[in-house]
Amino acid sequence: MSSFATYPSLVDRSVLITGGASGIGAAFVEHFARQGARVAFLDVDDTSAVALCASLGDARYAPSYLHCDLTDLAALQAAIVEARKQIGPIGVLVNNAANDARHQLAQMDATAFERNVAVNLRHQVFATQAVIADMQRLGGGSIICLGSTGWMKKNGGYPLYAMAKAAVHGFVNGMARELGKQKIRINSLVPGWVITEKQARLWLDDAGREEIERVQCLPGFLMAEDLARAALFLAADDSRMCTGQDFIVDGGWV
Repeated sequence: MSSFATYPSLVDRSVLITGGASGIGAAFVEHFARQGARVAFLDVDDTSAVALCASLGDARYAPSYLHCDLTDLAALQAAIVEARKQIGPIGVLVNNAANDARHQLAQMDATAFERNVAVNLRHQVFATQAVIADMQRLGGGSIICLGSTGWMKKNGGYPLYAMAKAAVHGFVNGMARELGKQKIRINSLVPGWVITEKQARLWLDDAGREEIERVQCLPGFLMAEDLARAALFLAADDSRMCTGQDFIVDGGWV
């Protein structure tokens, strides 16, 4: 028997997840589907998305995958319209998609700047805008925006990513009061160093393992499912009085 929580309020709830084909996003799709939610997710990785959907064939509702380049706002709007047709009015939005590709400020031009903002910030704003009317009709909802501890720790190697993620926190704080009057909650879910397949392949070396052991209060790797379980709480009625907050899941990194 699982030692983890189940949330009756998530059964039949319509959940939209951006960037859901792999990594943390795939864990979100799996965990919401296993709770009995109606899940739609957006991504451009068709191969991973199809495999994920196949693995969840025994869930109460099979997840719906919609191919969408989130940097194309017209495509994003169209995908949300289609998701609504497939799973109903959106009650939960998980703004997950991002790319922490390493870069140096000296290499950036205006095009690279706009691309980074589009990948890591802009779609969160416009996906939120697109689901508010649904949540108003439903009498409330939950928006979960993925932040990062990277900018908080003053990590180097991705200044524009850090900038965009810091702005996510500002967006959450800037919307919490307005949305709260409509019983719509908005919070930032803030991962530490989550060891996804990509992170392990590209950046987890012996020095990284030593750093985790040295500065993380809890032993072991922080995994995608740890973020997914926190997202379930923020989406469920159990967190009904939580809004405008940063929920940090980082193993106690100090």
